[in-house]
Amino acid sequence: MAEAEEQENGSLEESTDESEEEESEEEPKLKYERLSNGVTEILQKDAASCMTVHDKFLALGTHYGKVYLLDVQGNITQKFDISPVKINQISLDESGEHMGVCSEDGKVQVFGLYSGEEFHETFDCPIKIIAVHPHFVRSSCKQFVTGGKKLLLFERSWMSRWKSSVLHEGEGNIRSVKWRGHLIAWANNMGVKIFDITSKQRITNVPRDDISLRPDMYPCSLCWKDSVTLIIGWGPSIKICSVKERHASEMRDLPSRYVEIVSQFETEFYISGLAPLCDQLVVLSYVKEVSEKTEREYCARPRLDIIQPLSETCEEISSDALTVRGFQENECRDYHLEYSEGESLFYIVSPRDVVVAKERDQDDHIDWLLEKKKYEEALMAAEISQKNIKRHKILDIGLAYINHLVEKGEYDIAARKCQKILGKNAALWEYEVYKFKEIGQLKAISPYLPRGDPVLKPLIYEMILHEFLESDYEGFATLIREWPGDLYNNSVIVQAVRDHLKKDSQNRTLLKTLAELYTYDKNYGNALEIYLTLRHKDVFQLIHKHNLFSSIKDKIVLLMDFDSEKAVDMLLDNEDKISIKKVVEELEDRPELQHVYLHKLFKRDHHKGQRYHEKQISLYAEFDRPNLLPFLRDSIHCPLEKALEICQQRNFVEETVYLLSRMGNSRSALKMIMEELHDVDKAIDFAKEQDDGELWEDLILYSIDKPPFITGLLNNIGTHVDPILLIHRIKEGMEIPNLRDSLVKILQDYNLQILLREGCKKILVADSLSLLKKMHRTQMKGILVDEENICESCLSPILPSDAAKPFSVVVFHCRHMFHKECLPMTSMSSPVQFCNICSAKHRGPGSAILEMKK
Repeated sequence: MAEAEEQENGSLEESTDESEEEESEEEPKLKYERLSNGVTEILQKDAASCMTVHDKFLALGTHYGKVYLLDVQGNITQKFDISPVKINQISLDESGEHMGVCSEDGKVQVFGLYSGEEFHETFDCPIKIIAVHPHFVRSSCKQFVTGGKKLLLFERSWMSRWKSSVLHEGEGNIRSVKWRGHLIAWANNMGVKIFDITSKQRITNVPRDDISLRPDMYPCSLCWKDSVTLIIGWGPSIKICSVKERHASEMRDLPSRYVEIVSQFETEFYISGLAPLCDQLVVLSYVKEVSEKTEREYCARPRLDIIQPLSETCEEISSDALTVRGFQENECRDYHLEYSEGESLFYIVSPRDVVVAKERDQDDHIDWLLEKKKYEEALMAAEISQKNIKRHKILDIGLAYINHLVEKGEYDIAARKCQKILGKNAALWEYEVYKFKEIGQLKAISPYLPRGDPVLKPLIYEMILHEFLESDYEGFATLIREWPGDLYNNSVIVQAVRDHLKKDSQNRTLLKTLAELYTYDKNYGNALEIYLTLRHKDVFQLIHKHNLFSSIKDKIVLLMDFDSEKAVDMLLDNEDKISIKKVVEELEDRPELQHVYLHKLFKRDHHKGQRYHEKQISLYAEFDRPNLLPFLRDSIHCPLEKALEICQQRNFVEETVYLLSRMGNSRSALKMIMEELHDVDKAIDFAKEQDDGELWEDLILYSIDKPPFITGLLNNIGTHVDPILLIHRIKEGMEIPNLRDSLVKILQDYNLQILLREGCKKILVADSLSLLKKMHRTQMKGILVDEENICESCLSPILPSDAAKPFSVVVFHCRHMFHKECLPMTSMSSPVQFCNICSAKHRGPGSAILEMKK
């Protein structure tokens, strides 16, 4: 029996309709479980006829007249033998302390579960419904209604007696009732009525739509959503009614309230129960289907739907077919839907089964995602709701996700997810690495291994490096560059690389990687040797970073051959570590490299390498003639005789001219320009530069029989030598090219000089006049004389202490002041008097005198 029970429970979990696709992508809104324990024992011998739900417990009525109180797990806590026949309905007040029961044999009992209070009555007809006042626990609310052929209201009077009154009769059996606040709703064969217990008025009648359905086989389902909203389900029809207050002006003889139907629509199946879920509805439906083989109707599994009501239709949110025991023999009236408002629990009651539906929580949502293999969404949902989930752990979901990706062959994605999922758990990292090794995918996980926090065992990193070394030199080199050297045993990897180089000694990738490994191991000498062999750009960085200048003293030629510019810059920047003398000696056999070094040294500092300036003359002459002349001009340490000798040997005319002029032999230099270069313009420029009249004379004498030279002189001589001297020496009849233009230019130059002189004269006169006026204005200004001023001669205050006495003061424009009697007398020949102090300092006249008398 237990095994059968487990199988039934398992079948309930798969509650989607067999006619639908089992692998639906739409997540269900509810989850289901069978109410077991005591309920299972009860329903093995009896059948459920009704049930009511309180937040604290459940009350189950059976066909054998028993009422059981159950906890929420279905365990029996109390049992009442009410009648030998079927219990039709059970009602509880809101406190859960009073219960009303009615049965098929006409018995009605209302009693306190925790007190001796009791009402007992037997009627002569079956009593189908009972409802106690929601606040029955209050003394003022001792009321309940029962329904058979008529609806009776029972009220307890002041002598603890019960009196009854008929609220309604004559329209068939009362088959459903719901009491909420001051409103009682009931259904009979004709429709639904609502009664206001406060005003003792019936406020509405909602007629039944489909009168063809037998009301005893397809009973009405009533449900109060709140204190003013009633939901009616009858047959396939649902109506939502709102109880509203009538305006005072409309009352007359009408009830104070009225009902408005705010929504009305049809469903596909027959309604067995209703319950609210926020702004949605939970509907229990009885389903009949036609067999394709026999074409007969049969009872299908009942459905529990969540719908969104609209004004004239509804939108289906979810729909589940329920596998309840004995559903093939059940009728619409055999199903009931009860609910617990506080916890959103829904109880589907059938004669042989009670199923509990509840809203799915985040754990259920994750279960569904995992079932559908939506691991990434499941992981995200768990991270967002990690405080609310109880059955799942983020790490477990993450590991399942990694396994799923590996199974699909998405190794790179799986490896990337390890970073986020495994975090700082070193043990899990190592486990996953070995798992990737088993499937031959160590390369996939290598980019994502932790390198700092946490640090895995060195063996893990070495294992991956060996994997790359066997099949991918470039990948191996990349890992060596990216991974810190302390992650693995460096000597082990060095030996492995050397073993591979025995097979392929010229492999640049392995050589470069070996150099990096030597660098990590601080074996800089071997690293430097490999870099130089490879002519690798990082060689200079290595030297600077690790201060390897002592190791490169004998490798200067190699460095220069590799990159002379960088090598020279490095050597010059570190003269304190490798001297200039040492570099020059090392480059003795490579004069072209020696020249590059000394040339850059000279450009940095004209004096540092002065001992090598003589050598540089030959080097420039041999390898860099364009820079020879600038060198000769800038150097003050090179021997001019040696330089002249070399330039004359090599017939370097321009350099020889410069040296001759620098040595004072300007005439020889000019002669070389004219005889060797035949360049009159250069000769003229040279004469201008030397500014020597004898040179001009030599130039004129040399040019007098050469018309082109005469033209050049006429065009350029005007501002340095009187052109008449040249013109008088020109032989008569000599043809001179462009003579007219040259003479015109001489005249224009002369006019220009005259204009410049006149312009300068005007500017000088204007400036002189302006300064004279400024001086005059300055000297005309008054000068303040007060008690703080002293006589520059006697050094006593310039003003007398008694201002009433007459005094005489002399003030010069240079602001020196004297008592008149302290100044020497002026001579008759020179009446102008000057400041003694300014005259002694040769500052010129002390300006005019201001004399103050009183």
